[in-house]
Amino acid sequence: MYDLADQFIDYLRLERGLADNTIQSYSRDLVRFVQFLETRNLTLLNLSQKQIKEHLGILRKGLSARSVARNISTIKMFFRFLVSEGHSKENPARLLETPRLAHKLPVILSMDEVERLLNRPKVSTQKGKRDRAMLELLYATGLRVSELVGLKVLNVNLESGYVRTLGKGSKERLVPIGEKANVAIREYLSNGRLLLEKGAESPYLFLNFRGRQLTRQGFWKIIKKYGKDADIRKEITPHSLRHSFATHLLEGGADLRSVQVMLGHADIATTQIYTHVTKKRLKKIHETCHPRP
Repeated sequence: MYDLADQFIDYLRLERGLADNTIQSYSRDLVRFVQFLETRNLTLLNLSQKQIKEHLGILRKGLSARSVARNISTIKMFFRFLVSEGHSKENPARLLETPRLAHKLPVILSMDEVERLLNRPKVSTQKGKRDRAMLELLYATGLRVSELVGLKVLNVNLESGYVRTLGKGSKERLVPIGEKANVAIREYLSNGRLLLEKGAESPYLFLNFRGRQLTRQGFWKIIKKYGKDADIRKEITPHSLRHSFATHLLEGGADLRSVQVMLGHADIATTQIYTHVTKKRLKKIHETCHPRP
């Protein structure tokens, strides 16, 4: 069974081109599933929907509803793969229903909070120059954090004002930078990055103090620190500036399709959550400011 699971993971990586984090999640889901089958002396060929539901019932006792929903999706995809590759004639997972999950609205920073956050790094130091450039670039482009730390120097065209990035599924897109981010990156490249690089000649744009590529975890600590320093009471995550980027664009009159392209969403339905956020914010403004709310 593990051999078939490995084949499925290779299929997701090589043919579907899914992101590494997504593949790791699917891998963990499959390991749980195979371990369940082993404890029941079951195989993929003598499995019923009832037995799969038993596995899901066990998961519900320890996992969130969202994690269980992803496990269902993983199992359904796995069996579709087995049937398509001729490893199985039956698909016991075909009638499994994936539960509808309530969309959790993302935390959005106000423009004042964004300004306070972006102004916290002390640009008199190379670290401050790097951090200001990262925060400005993230808010200017709406990049995912994995895309930000994965940027290479050659991916940034300061003359044209664009950044080239590889998103989910290794899909390439160009995103405008904006003047303030452009200036911050130029300052970092001229007076900050060389000192961080320490002769290592790394291709990556943003480096840690060892001259290596900055990690997602490293950036998470950085934005948390500056959020606290800026006295922002909201729960800031590495995605906060991405969410704020999209919401502020829509509030400023940008069309949904353009925002979808800049965010790198495959489906415009994913981008539409920001229209809900915008409507909610407008309603709150109306209730607060209108003389007859």
